[in-house]
Amino acid sequence: MHDKIDIGEFRIRPGQKLTSGDLMTSWSGPPPFDALAGKKLKKHAREFLEQQRAELSDVQERLYASDTHSVLIVFQGRDAAGKDSAIKHIMSGVDPAGCQVVSFKAPSAEELDHNYLWRCWKAVPERGRIGIFNRSHYEEVLVVRVHPAILANQRLPERLVTEHIWQERYEDINAFERHLARNGTVIIKLFLNVSFAEQRNRFIERLTDPEKAWKFSARDVAERKHWDDYDVAICEMLAATSTEHAPWYVVPSDDQWVSRALAAHIITETLEGLRLERPQLSGEERAKMADSLKSLKAERV
Repeated sequence: MHDKIDIGEFRIRPGQKLTSGDLMTSWSGPPPFDALAGKKLKKHAREFLEQQRAELSDVQERLYASDTHSVLIVFQGRDAAGKDSAIKHIMSGVDPAGCQVVSFKAPSAEELDHNYLWRCWKAVPERGRIGIFNRSHYEEVLVVRVHPAILANQRLPERLVTEHIWQERYEDINAFERHLARNGTVIIKLFLNVSFAEQRNRFIERLTDPEKAWKFSARDVAERKHWDDYDVAICEMLAATSTEHAPWYVVPSDDQWVSRALAAHIITETLEGLRLERPQLSGEERAKMADSLKSLKAERV
């Protein structure tokens, strides 16, 4: 069934002109997704996610064994879009030894004394491993753009803070990702897109459900006042930084189980495209293994 889902439907073309109306927050999908709703949709999406997790577990083992590529998965999205829960549900079947998650918060004093990509360079996954950025270097062209005071706190030379700074940062980010890709890192960027109304519902749920209250931040509600500003920043960022070597996928996220299933499918489909195989043993290695097996069977136990 999942072969019918074309991940290209969610991919942003390089340089594509975008408005917020071009970015899906909900998705009906091919059969049977298009005919389901409520509990039936949730059940089907969970079953589909389970299939994807099994595939991801297998491909992650091949990735680790081949030791030729690394994988960087970037999760971005508005507040309450479901980034944390998506990472938890998608990666729950992956061997922890082959996966790392880095959550980028407000930069520390040490990080502010370096260029804004410095902390990301340190977190890039090694060969054979999957690295996940929960938020990322893209905060530098989203939150920082919407809130100029953050840019001022970065203490850049005044002559470098011009009207071209966002375009320059797009160029820097593209060069950073191109370098990674040229050295064997597969980059998958997922923007979890939630609607204004659904975000409100999730904030209300956090305020009224004691088990979810810990997730609530008054700052998140304050950020809703900047929704339109974020619309502009998001659309421009997606168009300027979706490239052949590091594409953006916009994942409709008003339904969290569908969002998780689609995100998992995009990841597994991309990694399966690498056609990774477990290392093949040479004749000499197989002969040594045969000798070792013979020796073990001859032991008295």
